[in-house]
Amino acid sequence: QLQLVESGGGLVQPGGSLRLSCAASGFTLDYYSIKWFRQAPGKEREGVSCITSDGATYYSDSVKGRFTISRDNAKNTVYLQMNSLKPEDTAVYYCAARSGSVCYRSKNVAYDYWGQGTQVTVSS
Repeated sequence: QLQLVESGGGLVQPGGSLRLSCAASGFTLDYYSIKWFRQAPGKEREGVSCITSDGATYYSDSVKGRFTISRDNAKNTVYLQMNSLKPEDTAVYYCAARSGSVCYRSKNVAYDYWGQGTQVTVSS
């Protein structure tokens, strides 16, 4: 079965860290660009970070300097290291894969695969 599976979410105190994983099964991520999205209750889904198949990385202004995206093609996995977490980072985080070496800022872009999401809650 072709799918993405996120893991690593949980409850963390403000200022804490989490590392999310996005693992692919049934296909190889080598030729895909991967984007992390998040959606908080009552809010629109927003793009957080993206990594191209070539390794170029992009971040939203809200997470720049705190989050780091990386990929390990040998493990067929993309990671999102989240440091200095804030309550406003609370959301369900999703990863999505699109074939090619481009990260798109636009919301009107179709992705080939989506994960099921993992909950991140930042609270004291």
